[in-house]
Amino acid sequence: MKPLATSFLTALASAAVLGLIPGALAHGDDMDMNMGEADKPKPEDQYPPTYFALAEHGGLIYGHIALMVLAWVFVLPVAVLAVMLSIARSRHRLLAQFIFLAANAGGVLLGAIYNASTPDLYPNNAHHKIGWIATWLIGAQGVVGLLASVAGILKRRAPDRASRDGERQSFIPVSTEAIAEHESRFPKAFRFSNDSGQGTEPNTESLRSHSLSGADSPPIPLRDVRSEYKEADDDEVSLVDIPLVPRSGVARIVVQKAAQVISSRFWKVLMFGYNFVDRTSLILGFIALCTGLITFCRFFEGDAVFTGLAHWIKGGIFFWLGILTLGRWAGSFGELGWAWNIRPKQAGQKWRPSAEFVESALIFFYGSTNIFLEHLGGWGGAWSAQDLEHVSITVLFIGGGLCGMLIESTRIRDLLNATVTEAANASPDHVHQDEERNELQEPQTYRFSMNPIPALVILLLGIMMSSHTQESMVSSMIHKQWGNLLTGASFARAFTYVLIYLKPPTSIYPSRPPTELLTAFGLISGGIIFMASLTIQSGDTVDGMIHYQLDAMFMYTVTMGFVGLLMAWVIMVVALKGWAVRREAAASFGR
Repeated sequence: MKPLATSFLTALASAAVLGLIPGALAHGDDMDMNMGEADKPKPEDQYPPTYFALAEHGGLIYGHIALMVLAWVFVLPVAVLAVMLSIARSRHRLLAQFIFLAANAGGVLLGAIYNASTPDLYPNNAHHKIGWIATWLIGAQGVVGLLASVAGILKRRAPDRASRDGERQSFIPVSTEAIAEHESRFPKAFRFSNDSGQGTEPNTESLRSHSLSGADSPPIPLRDVRSEYKEADDDEVSLVDIPLVPRSGVARIVVQKAAQVISSRFWKVLMFGYNFVDRTSLILGFIALCTGLITFCRFFEGDAVFTGLAHWIKGGIFFWLGILTLGRWAGSFGELGWAWNIRPKQAGQKWRPSAEFVESALIFFYGSTNIFLEHLGGWGGAWSAQDLEHVSITVLFIGGGLCGMLIESTRIRDLLNATVTEAANASPDHVHQDEERNELQEPQTYRFSMNPIPALVILLLGIMMSSHTQESMVSSMIHKQWGNLLTGASFARAFTYVLIYLKPPTSIYPSRPPTELLTAFGLISGGIIFMASLTIQSGDTVDGMIHYQLDAMFMYTVTMGFVGLLMAWVIMVVALKGWAVRREAAASFGR
């Protein structure tokens, strides 16, 4: 088995290297290309003024950018700050959210001052609207989080909750009838506080009193007896645990009153919105930052908006797919079996889709929706050959996504095995030997998804885009760069499946294939460069690079350095989330 596996890996590695040689040779040919008219900068008076080139009030706009990057890239995702702490239900999540809101408010203030002090170079831009939407959503989430913590809606995860519930059942208060019988036998030792000792029948007025007491002890309300043990180990976050809420005073009373006004049914709606914003705030911040860059550089005006949306949405999808891939390698979604591990068994476990099924579904959804958007830039005109090329790519996404979902379906797999199972059951009276019984078992590879279709779709897209001819040399080189990166990511995913096929995971812990780091790097960097590969006809990113005399390698090298730092940051964020979860679990045990 080992010699065969070694030979197979050697052959696959050779094929991968041979597949990259044409790209390297083509890159060398591109360097020798002669610059055409499209690669020459426009005269200064023909290039529209941008905020990037505006010298006035530069400190305000760069301060705005710095605060927004600090808030949305560094503060929001970190476990010791907002999102991860909120998912981990940490007691410090509110403090983290308000730190983020303070940084974001500072950025909004500087942006408003800058807008009032400079001419409107990009009328009716989307960044202002999206920025305000994001600010109000995150602000509303902070208010809901504060009220929910006071009302006890946000709870810590208590690992021993089941055992505590069992203990509570053994302390259920006795009925009033049993208490009456006890008092009739021991009238001096234990009786109702407002009873004279007479009338101990179950239906007398004295037995309908509301408190118990010992002979010399103060009365204890019955409702307190029922809640005595519940309050002792309740795992709700109290006001003392909330750093921003004082233990006493007017602020505490106001927050408590506001939390009590909201009904339980409306709390469910609020908490759904709270959790939804938790898990989508990073994507919302990504959109806000991207539209900010577009406004700052004055991209996608007029009809160019359709081409810009197509490239930046596609590039953003690959960017976040790379982030998801890196998160899976780091152990995220391990409870679903997405971290290249065996899904942990739990009581009442429900079906969950595999990661490859989700990837295939996203590919199918993207292709089925984008097929109607490829001609928006030339609406009303004739379809060009380039339009048909783009439509063909969306058809590839539709077919590949549908095929990938069918492969992931266990029902489809069972139907594909119908002929084999029928043949095995043809002789029901046959007594199987031990070796034959082993042959009737499903192979170990069935326990884990190995679906190469998503990687194949990305591989074909990378190959096609690497040979996508453009009017300018810079644009052609940028297309080749991100096409090669996506191709490399697909080869790395193929190596992952080879490793998994040779030795399927047998543990609930993430196996962390090293090839997935290469996959994540290729997807993230390829997605970013994809966003910068707009054609010269659109007069946008490539036109700006040519105007400021930036070659394709400048974008490539800057992106590589940025992606390396970003991947390190993502791993730190996931690790800090694990730290927060363990810290809260330890606090719950110690309560």
